[in-house]
Amino acid sequence: MAGSTSNGTITVRQKPLGQRMKKYWGFYLMFIPVLIFVALFHYAPMFGIRYAFYSWKIVADPEWVGLANFEKLFRQSQFSVSFWNTVVFSVIKLLLNTGFAVLISLLLNEMISLKFKKVSQTIIYLPHFMSWVVTASVFSLMLSPTATGLINQLLLKLGVIKESVYYLADKGWWRVWYYIINVWHDTGWQTIIFMATLTGIDPGIYEAASIDGAGRWKKMWYVTMPALGNTIITVLILNLAKIMNLFESVFVLQNDSVRRATNVLQTYVYYQTFNSGASADYGYTTAVGLFRSLVGLGLMLICNYASKKVRGRGIV
Repeated sequence: MAGSTSNGTITVRQKPLGQRMKKYWGFYLMFIPVLIFVALFHYAPMFGIRYAFYSWKIVADPEWVGLANFEKLFRQSQFSVSFWNTVVFSVIKLLLNTGFAVLISLLLNEMISLKFKKVSQTIIYLPHFMSWVVTASVFSLMLSPTATGLINQLLLKLGVIKESVYYLADKGWWRVWYYIINVWHDTGWQTIIFMATLTGIDPGIYEAASIDGAGRWKKMWYVTMPALGNTIITVLILNLAKIMNLFESVFVLQNDSVRRATNVLQTYVYYQTFNSGASADYGYTTAVGLFRSLVGLGLMLICNYASKKVRGRGIV
């Protein structure tokens, strides 16, 4: 329903909620499972936040300790390692994935054969559908120091190395391969975003550049890259708000040899909760989780502010 005011402004009046629900009851019915899922797994657990201020072991009743859990986590060296690993792993992974996605998008955009371009884009995107458990299994086999390790056997035959290396059991090599595996697994997803931006560039701009004598490389540098600039910044801002959510990709690639050096906050909480037996303090791990959530909230607010400055609208 629409109406007009004295100054000529048209206002749109919505029907009452009851009437809208009656008219679109099918949509509301389909929404119920999603609402239940969100309520059970996102909002109901928030009532457990209070345990961050308790010492609660499975064999005893919760005991109020105030801010002692937060004081404890700042004294724990393993917590500091996990926190900085979370930040470093996430930021480097974000920059590498975004950089390779932009590079691959530019290369795909320059392909003349449309059929080959579509096939290439599909192959690059396929790893995104592979679960991290399967991905970790495949690369663990490839990087194995045994005769089944494809990478080691290839490097031995080429004379690059003289003896097999257990890459995933070495702290330095683990980090290198972690970034490589993430680029292989996730780059295709971001490539779609940049390809969508490239297809929206007006062909007339390229024609004008050709008339001015610009070659392929100059058109890429002076036309394509500026068009991608806003999208690159947007992708970085949106993903920066999620850097505290790192878990699965690290967890499935860890082993006892590198675990303490490669823990992130979520794997740290996992091992503190489930690998400590009866001595596990659920109050302490809740405090770590609450701290992680507060840092994530702060990052989201910062990114929301940056998004308003860059895009003209926030991310929330």
